[in-house]
Amino acid sequence: MYVLGISCYYHDSSAALLKDGVIVAAAEEERFTRKKHDASFPLNAIRYCLESQHITINEVAFVGFYEKPFLKFERILSQHLEMFPFSFKTFVSSLPSWINQKLRVMKTIRKKLQYQGNVFFIHHHLAHAASSFLVSPFDKAAVLTVDGVGEWTTTSYGLAEGNEIHLMKEIKFPHSLGLLYSTITGYLGFSVNNSEYKVMGLSPYGNMNKTENKYYHQLKKIIDIKDDGSYRMDMGYFTYHYGDKMPSRRLCKLLEGKIRKPESEVTQRHKDIAAALQMITEEVLFKMLKHLHAVTKCDNLIIGGGVALNSVANGKILRNTPFKKIWIQPNATDGGNSIGVASYIYHTILNHPRNFTLTTAYLGPSFTNSEIKNFLDSNKVTYAAFADEKELVSTTAKLIYENNVVGWFQGRMEWGPRALGTRSILSNPCNKKMQEILNQKVKHREKFRPFAPVVCEDDALTYFDCDQPIPEPTDYMLMVYPVKKEWRKKIPAVTHVDGSGRLQTIRRIQNPSYYDLIKEFGTLSGVPILINTSFNIRGEPIVCTPHDAYKCMMGTGIDYVMMGKYLIKREENPKDKWDSETVAKD
Repeated sequence: MYVLGISCYYHDSSAALLKDGVIVAAAEEERFTRKKHDASFPLNAIRYCLESQHITINEVAFVGFYEKPFLKFERILSQHLEMFPFSFKTFVSSLPSWINQKLRVMKTIRKKLQYQGNVFFIHHHLAHAASSFLVSPFDKAAVLTVDGVGEWTTTSYGLAEGNEIHLMKEIKFPHSLGLLYSTITGYLGFSVNNSEYKVMGLSPYGNMNKTENKYYHQLKKIIDIKDDGSYRMDMGYFTYHYGDKMPSRRLCKLLEGKIRKPESEVTQRHKDIAAALQMITEEVLFKMLKHLHAVTKCDNLIIGGGVALNSVANGKILRNTPFKKIWIQPNATDGGNSIGVASYIYHTILNHPRNFTLTTAYLGPSFTNSEIKNFLDSNKVTYAAFADEKELVSTTAKLIYENNVVGWFQGRMEWGPRALGTRSILSNPCNKKMQEILNQKVKHREKFRPFAPVVCEDDALTYFDCDQPIPEPTDYMLMVYPVKKEWRKKIPAVTHVDGSGRLQTIRRIQNPSYYDLIKEFGTLSGVPILINTSFNIRGEPIVCTPHDAYKCMMGTGIDYVMMGKYLIKREENPKDKWDSETVAKD
């Protein structure tokens, strides 16, 4: 039995396909259209999912959608009527998309997919909960979902066991921890629903002492946090419930300055505000989780929703709450809800037993060596080929050890926002200049942005102060931990300003060549760790195809790409090859 899950029309549209309860394919639409956070109907992602199993849409038993559009529109109407006439302009501008698109999901599925079978719609936060719990290793777990907003819900918690998920309590719009984080993201001059992780990365540069950081006390004036973690916000400081901008003039006055213009200087005040926001977010989460543990009396924890990508907070949960184990899926935000709705249909609605645990994020498209060779030859690309996997790994490790920046394009593309070793840029963490090199010459992004270390799971405790046993979300780069003091100066390019790193752990069973590459680099350098960052530049999605990878290399300072068994050196190829108009598509 095949079940197709769909998420779209807000941000990070995606599709996921289950076969007899097993996730066999999942991808976000942006990877195919090359539009960052593409919100359109995920036709390309759906096509990939079907083609991966060599089936047609007629062989899909059920299709699921990740929220209830009419219930969400009810909330939109309610909030705009409540705030009329201030909301009139925003409501009128949003109305066409609702009439022509968002309320016509069923018709779109029927027309664009030519699908005549059953379609299910489930609540947004239930999809978040299902996307993590139903593919987790736990038979029973406490569940917390936190994001911007679904239909009405912004935060919910409950208990899941077997096939059932019971969400006990919720906080409703407009009170939203996710939207608070997004509002301050916008205030700091970064793009909302895209750059919240930049604020998280900026926060350690600020004053993380609650007593000394005055903006922590200022922000506490706009959110009333109860002992159980529930909260209410003073909506006079926000405009997102009726306007097209999030911070109000009152918030700007409270934070002693105007909204920062994008690309302008990031001052110490901005850094302190980011730190204050992160501290408040953690305060809410930890109080909420302590209460959740007391209510459920369960030591296993599942988290879903966009706030679950706050890896700084995630790395502190087991040390600041009574929970003993934690699990978060690699695409915990809205893009991951296509897995959630498909799993909910199969396991909860249809009551099929759970027979699958998500142990890898490699669910996207892959390309054979013959397909890669055909692309390279048709574009007259100069390359070297390796017949032996061991030689491929040793050559790549040597290039990285010699401070080259290497694109690593191998196997199936990752699911979620993090590159995890199949669409990655890899480099030397021991080179103190490598962070600056990558930010300026390769990624074209802000200089304060940190880079993540990847380490083999069996070496992690040597270099990082991780929870024990090491939580599986570290496999998906979802946990930040302190780098042990004796190693911080030896791996400066992946040690953040506060001495931490957002590490990815890798087990050989998950990705043998990636694991072996890290070990081989360790043989050369004495430190079995690599810089792992996503194979893209700022403003573009992670690469999907050989065309995307080659174009990215030729437009940046990437020195080499190891694509399948083929090594391409940028300097050996004409620079005009990176122009998409001159490069044949895959």
